[in-house]
Amino acid sequence: MDDQYLDAFIRESEEAITELNNSLLDLESDPQDREAMDEIFRRAHTLKGNFGAMGFEDASDLAHAIEDLLDAMRQGEMEVTADRMDLVFAGVDQIEVIVREIEQEGESTVETDEMVAQLRAVMDENESASDDGDDGGAKADGTVESDTEFDVDVSVDPDAFEAGAVGARLGLGDSDMPGVDAMLALDAVEDTYDLLATDPDRDAIEDGEYDGTFVVVVDAADVEAVTETFEDAPEVESVATRDLTGSPDAGSAPDGPASDELASDDTGADSGADDEASTSDGEPAAPADTDTGSASASAGSGDGSVDEIKSVRVDVDQLDDLHGLVEQLVTSRIKLRRAVETDDLDGAAENLNELDKITANLQNTVMDMRLIPLKKVVGKFPRMVRDLSRDLDKEVEFEIEGEDIELDRTILTEISDPLMHIIRNALDHGIESPGEREAAGKPRTGQIDLRASRERDHVIIEVEDDGAGLDVDGIRRKAIEQGVRSPEELEAMDRSSVYDLVFHPGFSTADEVTDTSGRGVGMDVVHDTVTQLDGSVNVESEPGEGTTVSLRLPVTMAIVKVLFVEVGEEEYGIPLKNVDEITRTTDVKQINGREVIKHNDDIYPVVHLGERFEVPGAHNGHREEIAGNGHKDDGMLVRIRESERQVALHCDEVNSQEEVVVKPLEGILSGTPGLSGTAVLGDGNIVHILDVVTL
Repeated sequence: MDDQYLDAFIRESEEAITELNNSLLDLESDPQDREAMDEIFRRAHTLKGNFGAMGFEDASDLAHAIEDLLDAMRQGEMEVTADRMDLVFAGVDQIEVIVREIEQEGESTVETDEMVAQLRAVMDENESASDDGDDGGAKADGTVESDTEFDVDVSVDPDAFEAGAVGARLGLGDSDMPGVDAMLALDAVEDTYDLLATDPDRDAIEDGEYDGTFVVVVDAADVEAVTETFEDAPEVESVATRDLTGSPDAGSAPDGPASDELASDDTGADSGADDEASTSDGEPAAPADTDTGSASASAGSGDGSVDEIKSVRVDVDQLDDLHGLVEQLVTSRIKLRRAVETDDLDGAAENLNELDKITANLQNTVMDMRLIPLKKVVGKFPRMVRDLSRDLDKEVEFEIEGEDIELDRTILTEISDPLMHIIRNALDHGIESPGEREAAGKPRTGQIDLRASRERDHVIIEVEDDGAGLDVDGIRRKAIEQGVRSPEELEAMDRSSVYDLVFHPGFSTADEVTDTSGRGVGMDVVHDTVTQLDGSVNVESEPGEGTTVSLRLPVTMAIVKVLFVEVGEEEYGIPLKNVDEITRTTDVKQINGREVIKHNDDIYPVVHLGERFEVPGAHNGHREEIAGNGHKDDGMLVRIRESERQVALHCDEVNSQEEVVVKPLEGILSGTPGLSGTAVLGDGNIVHILDVVTL
């Protein structure tokens, strides 16, 4: 099997599974949600068709059984109950296990017969319970009929069929979703017969663009058998059939839709609904055990790490921009080479300036192409919250805001696990049981909100719960028991510093180890990962009201424009996006023994980089005689943007601006206050990049 097609199949299947899970959650909360039901059928149909097209028949049968059960619920033939939804979720989890195994092994060994039998048994039991003695093949209104006298306005190539050509005019009655109903009917027929032609064409039928009835022609010889098949098809209320094998239409050249196009497999029907499938980027899926029995626990709960995002959707306009920039790059290279060969230094300098503009535009375009909406990661969280809250016997509403906020692919992949740990922590430690909440005068159902917002070059992600809040005394007690801090240190710490102890490796406030928490891992992963991404994490809590964990992350990584400053014998880089103004130190004043400057009636404290980093040879604010010129020198002040931090940085000299590749600090240096990473310059020297927020 072609790896390219297999990879596209995996990514589209992962996306369909995530959307299917979320639509099922909507249906579970509101059984009358027609929009959710429509989306469920669309996704289930996509999965079934794709599995069938790729040759994974067992998985296709499973998706078909799920689709049929949901159809019975949609038609009001059975109620949407918790047990039935659990069974559907279990089936979807098994599909996710199959997709994961196909990605890893190229094939699946998961047995689906038992799950299919369970799904079919639920439908059979419901049908038996509601059977009032009517003929099983007849519709309730008794309008099924066989008629040999209707007109068929389609043409079929005689080479297109083997057994014969049988036409049927189908009526679906009054339907709220004629396109979906027609799709289900055609699907059921194609399980038995090859479809030769339709009138109108299939895309129009599945879009609901037909007037009450439509005509299909199938490859078959037995008219009665075809009639019975259509009678049993979902949604069909009237059937009229006719043998077309010997008719003039069957022998004429096709003047309508091509028969071989109409006889394609289910993926042809899906291509219209999912026209972005070829470039779809998959949702990260939790690693799942291939054991059928553990499908629900492994695939649905979200316990495991989220896989790396392996593909992204790219807008065609961005590809065109990229192609245009590459053309400019090639042209500029040729011009620069000629200028160098002819010793035309002026021409070479001009070409270098042009090359600088092209590469800057190229960089911006590529960085934009790497941006992915947050929903690619958080889309799986609603299902995780649903399963975990039921395991914990808690009632929880989970809301997501700002899921269209975009982040770099690498950052988005890295924060998947931290966000999952934060939400699990809120569920286990934050939200109380229904009884406890009622006793405290709260609603039985707890609330967890995940919000994302953009602030200049950073994204703020907040996870807020309305639970019990953090127990400061309990954290202090556990910190002493586990040897994290001494009683004297804890006594001197304010509330915010005590909250930060939850990020200490191995620290846990749980009294016992469970499947959800208590091992002391999770929140330390949050802190370490966010710090390595040049971000920060903050915790705010009010006892009895809830807790908010905030992540502050850069939108993109890698290339940053920095301002190089000299401090004694060292050189540092300040991200240019943080810089507001560069001035001399003539306006420095003393207030309460501290050096400050005034700007627009605001006071900016002065931070001496030489003192902060103990740099040898730094001026550190002391006036020194500059040899040879007789002037006094206090160095320079770099005033930071108020939105980042209201402060002015003192240095000896300001050198230049340059774009560099920033590498986050790792190991024991990770999380060093005031430093976000390092950059290697063109001459091989390493420069520290400052983090003005934590300095």
